Amino acid sequence: MPQDHSTTLATARADLDRLQQIHAFNLQLLNALPHRQYNHEPILDYATDERVKARLGWLGVFSKTLFLRFKDGRFALLLTHREGRLDARTVRAHLGASPSICDPAEMQQETGCLPGALCPFLPRPDIPLLVDPALLTHSAFTWTPGLPDVTLELDSETLPILLARLTNQVIYLYDNGVAKSIDPCAAQPDIKG
Repeated sequence: MPQDHSTTLATARADLDRLQQIHAFNLQLLNALPHRQYNHEPILDYATDERVKARLGWLGVFSKTLFLRFKDGRFALLLTHREGRLDARTVRAHLGASPSICDPAEMQQETGCLPGALCPFLPRPDIPLLVDPALLTHSAFTWTPGLPDVTLELDSETLPILLARLTNQVIYLYDNGVAKSIDPCAAQPDIKG
């Protein structure tokens, strides 16, 4: 069966447009916040991430974003560090249902992001963002802002300011392994958005 290349091209353009919109949204969130941007070959796995980090010398810990699905049709994003894991009990305590990790095709359809390059900060106010506060124990972290050939790095102390700019619900998932003394809502003087 012959493939309709005009449809394929139109889909590819729409996908690229969505990725560029996510990237622009992330840059808007970072307005007036000190951050670093790295341009490189597309990163869709940890092996490439390690190579690029070594070559470009960024210092932040790799973040990991999981796209969660609930039986009632809701979705949520979980932002953690590379070694972080989904704690379904804690998520259930906050959102009233047990999550499962969404399959890559559905994640891409819902978010516009490529598998292996899910951005934690989306222009989707209907999708809550669950934040692992262990991320705040690292000096800085990196993420893919939609486009897989771009990495953004932010000092972790600035994360609460960025999160306050989001219109979606943000929930910090505290557990016994992270000190309750971390105050994600602490005011950061002299930085306005």
